[in-house]
Amino acid sequence: MSSNSTTGTRPRTGNRRDDDARRAVLHAADDLLAEHGFAKLTIEAIARQAGVAKQTIYRWWPSKVEILLDGLIEGAEKYLPVPDGRVEEADVEAYFERFRRFVEELPDGKVFCALLGHAQHDQAAAHQLRSRFLDPRRERERGLIERAGLPRAGAAPAAVDALIDERVGAILWRAMTRAPVR
Repeated sequence: MSSNSTTGTRPRTGNRRDDDARRAVLHAADDLLAEHGFAKLTIEAIARQAGVAKQTIYRWWPSKVEILLDGLIEGAEKYLPVPDGRVEEADVEAYFERFRRFVEELPDGKVFCALLGHAQHDQAAAHQLRSRFLDPRRERERGLIERAGLPRAGAAPAAVDALIDERVGAILWRAMTRAPVR
């Protein structure tokens, strides 16, 4: 398995991108998404707000989905890392509480919800979201659950996935429907 598939990053071609410009584009996309929503987010607006040429964006990202995914992956690694090493049940509970806060309170969580919503109508976006973000994260979450001995040591992989689905599904349902957390 290549390192790109485990980290969720896309392979790059061509010259290295200027890191300041990259960050400006990611921040502009997040800000504009929050301000105008996914449907009104355009490459032109991102370029204008980031202070870069539209051509610069298209050189590195084929679509606004890819820009948002890069920002989401970076934000999740920073604000929602999946714990490594030895863990206990309390660490799993703390992780899912951080996941809830990430989705409900942080800008990157809003990007995640926007991409989930868009993926319902765009098969290519759904594939990118799964392959670059959801699948690699799910693999690390499985390891977290298994290292904590949940649901039971030696349980079938389907039981581990069901536990993750229950926790993540409830959080996402509330976030996507804007239902109050009880």
